[in-house]
Amino acid sequence: MRTEIEKLEKYLRNRFVKAFATYHLIADNDYILVALSGGKDSLCLLELLAKRAKIQHPRFKVDAVHVRMENIKYETSTDYLQQFCNELGVHLHICTTHFIVDDKSTTTLISGNKKLKKQKQPCFLCSWYRRKKIFDLAQELGCNKIALGHHQDDILHTALMNLFYEGRFGTMPALLQMKKMPLQIIRPLCLIKESDIQQYAELRGYQRQIKLCPYEHESNRTFIKHLYDKVEQMNPETRHSLWNALVREGKLIENS
Repeated sequence: MRTEIEKLEKYLRNRFVKAFATYHLIADNDYILVALSGGKDSLCLLELLAKRAKIQHPRFKVDAVHVRMENIKYETSTDYLQQFCNELGVHLHICTTHFIVDDKSTTTLISGNKKLKKQKQPCFLCSWYRRKKIFDLAQELGCNKIALGHHQDDILHTALMNLFYEGRFGTMPALLQMKKMPLQIIRPLCLIKESDIQQYAELRGYQRQIKLCPYEHESNRTFIKHLYDKVEQMNPETRHSLWNALVREGKLIENS
């Protein structure tokens, strides 16, 4: 009889394979760089990709990158990440970067006839500089794809945020072709629910992050998550309805 973890791993693997087949995320001779934050989602993503790469159909290579931010006092144990990658046979690149909040980190807003300066938030700057470091490394290594650990809940919540706060219907696509560089962004966990990843992480004993980010707080995304959970309680078909709407509008495969 299969154990609980074996059953769940098989389910996740099937959803993962369906995602890359449906949205054409992986092909022969791909060189994929996984953004490994150390959270449950990126650990699960790396495990699924590394194990799939050993099957050799399609044939592709996987590396991982962990970016540390010098001026943010939180971190994941790189010893644990190195051990995790070693067990999977994946090469881990550890990079360091930082950001500075100055006049260049502002956006100009027009209110009536007045120009107002609004400083970009640390979360935006941290994310932007981490992504830049990942893009730079991917091109240095000759990777053609970057894999991010966003799951289906992330994609659905983003769609609602864009609708409510920006007045547009769109989200983080499963496949994004960059125009300014020869790279594709892929999200192989796009068909997997966060709750299933959480359960798998607990069963596998994934190590938690050492310290929480000092900038973590209640945000628009937190509000949307609570709202989505309430709507899904009232209508269990909410997930399928919203996902199907994204599929019909072609929002899951895009060019940047």
